[in-house]
Amino acid sequence: MMVPIWRCIVFALAALAISKTLCAQAITVVLLGTGSPEPAIDRFGPATLVEAGGQRFLIDAGRGVTQRLWQHSLRIGEISTVFLTHLHSDHTVGLPDLWLSGWLQTRFGRRASPLRVLGPTGTAALVRGLRDAYTGDLRARPESAALDSAAAVEGQDVEEGVVYDRGGVRVTTFNVDHGSPPIPAVGYRVDFGGRSVVVSGDTRPSENLIRFARGADLVVHEVMAFFPEAQSAPATRRIVASHTSPEQAGRVFAAVNPKLAVFTHVSLVAVPERRQTLLDSILPWTRRTHSGRVVIGEDLMTIIVGDTIEVRRRSDNIR
Repeated sequence: MMVPIWRCIVFALAALAISKTLCAQAITVVLLGTGSPEPAIDRFGPATLVEAGGQRFLIDAGRGVTQRLWQHSLRIGEISTVFLTHLHSDHTVGLPDLWLSGWLQTRFGRRASPLRVLGPTGTAALVRGLRDAYTGDLRARPESAALDSAAAVEGQDVEEGVVYDRGGVRVTTFNVDHGSPPIPAVGYRVDFGGRSVVVSGDTRPSENLIRFARGADLVVHEVMAFFPEAQSAPATRRIVASHTSPEQAGRVFAAVNPKLAVFTHVSLVAVPERRQTLLDSILPWTRRTHSGRVVIGEDLMTIIVGDTIEVRRRSDNIR
């Protein structure tokens, strides 16, 4: 028996509406930068874009964050909130560019409200320093004669707990351990529509991270890979001790049991000719301690967290 065409149309529209609703309840994560302090062209400084409930914000603003946003077809000015995991330069050096270039009245800027920067102790002081450093620049621009609110940047120190709760999107910060001597360092958990994403920031294995990450769908975690002989130098031992090895990360993932774990802040402690071998070893080493799904992040990789988790790699097309 033939089905009336109008019924086909109704069924198609209903399916489309359901699909849109499911997408609306998803969290989308874009790894803008997955690198370390090394000035590599394929891995820019740490920066993660999170989109949920019609809202967008960044976690960290490392080197090249504005270029990656623009490659991702987003105006810099569309970002008005940044969460910092800690204040090391590789996580913050892109902040003045994000602030000032995002405010410019151009096709890539046009931010309409102050840029808010939240992070651990010292964040407010960092932002005050940026304002002082660039006051002359702002005053020299005719369009900023009044230094209106759109050109402003605001800093706020946060403590462990919920630091953002708007439109169904909740962001919780938790303390992590970025080595000795201890520095203020945090990770973030984003919850929306029954989905959850955790971003570790820089940390060595952290029981507190495990506690806050339990039940998360996606864990984005730093990693530092090295060959055993790399620890012969005291300076290298100190750096390695402040981060998480693949095997250690596997134990963290096994305790949290996310649907997907993704490595970012990919640090390779090796001479150039052995770097690819080291990179290729990260997943096998991780699987020694965790049997779940793990991916090595790449710049402009997109992860869509819905009923399932979809990973999309960026094409080679550069705008």
